[in-house]
Amino acid sequence: MERLNYRLRHLDDWLRGCAWASIVANIGIVVTGGVVRLTGSGLGCPTWPECHAGSFTPHGAYNFHSAIEFGNRMLTYVLVAIAIGTFIAAWQSGRRDLRRLALIMALGIPAQAIVGGISVLTHLNPWVVSFHLLCSMAIIGVAVLFRWRLDRPAPGVRPRGAVLTLAWSTFAAAWAVLYVGTVVTGSGPHAGDADAKRNGLDPLQMSQVHADLVFLLVGLTVGLLLAVIAAQRPAATRRAVVVLLVVELAQGLIGFVQYFTDLPVVLVGFHMLGAAIISATVTHALLEVLEGE
Repeated sequence: MERLNYRLRHLDDWLRGCAWASIVANIGIVVTGGVVRLTGSGLGCPTWPECHAGSFTPHGAYNFHSAIEFGNRMLTYVLVAIAIGTFIAAWQSGRRDLRRLALIMALGIPAQAIVGGISVLTHLNPWVVSFHLLCSMAIIGVAVLFRWRLDRPAPGVRPRGAVLTLAWSTFAAAWAVLYVGTVVTGSGPHAGDADAKRNGLDPLQMSQVHADLVFLLVGLTVGLLLAVIAAQRPAATRRAVVVLLVVELAQGLIGFVQYFTDLPVVLVGFHMLGAAIISATVTHALLEVLEGE
């Protein structure tokens, strides 16, 4: 019995470690993907799945851009290793919900690699690149859900109410902000390569739409915070919404500063990091409101 309890505790610790590793690694690849784009290295490896014709490495054509792009591609193998470890641990747990989420994350990695390959083969088509980023954001959200499920199996009956509707509205607004943010980037100067095409939309107009959605998101989050306080929700729920609001305000500040300073690459990189954190924190806040005790 003691040996069984030890194995269960060890497996539980392993699952928690895998969950956090998945969250951190997928946020990390968003940032490194941003580095690829911001340094103009999107076609440092001009083909896929090979880096150059006849070679999976930049051998014989090694330069700064190929090193950046090849390094980002190599991080995919780190994600694969984490995903495999997570799936094995989830399978050993015997829980169908964890197995299902782990499988989604595991399948998401090669799917993401394929989308990245299509973006290269289409010479960084801005719409494909946008989808490539959003795929990573979605995997981050699934990883947060996986971490949540370790302690809280899915409830049989989900509660309803105005607070929950507000939480879902906040979640939807956050994803609208993330999507339009990729469209703004697709209309701006950071194409990932000097010859990559833009989506043809007006950067000024799209930035205004993006800003309007950010104001909507912040307003909904403030409303959600007031609602959970009024409903006397647990401290953990209130804290999750506060964290989301702080991240949104910090992200908004970075966005406004980068806009009025002509999009310096360092700030744009931090803005991409903030977007990934938004995906994680809005998912966590939603789960706290839906299922928090």
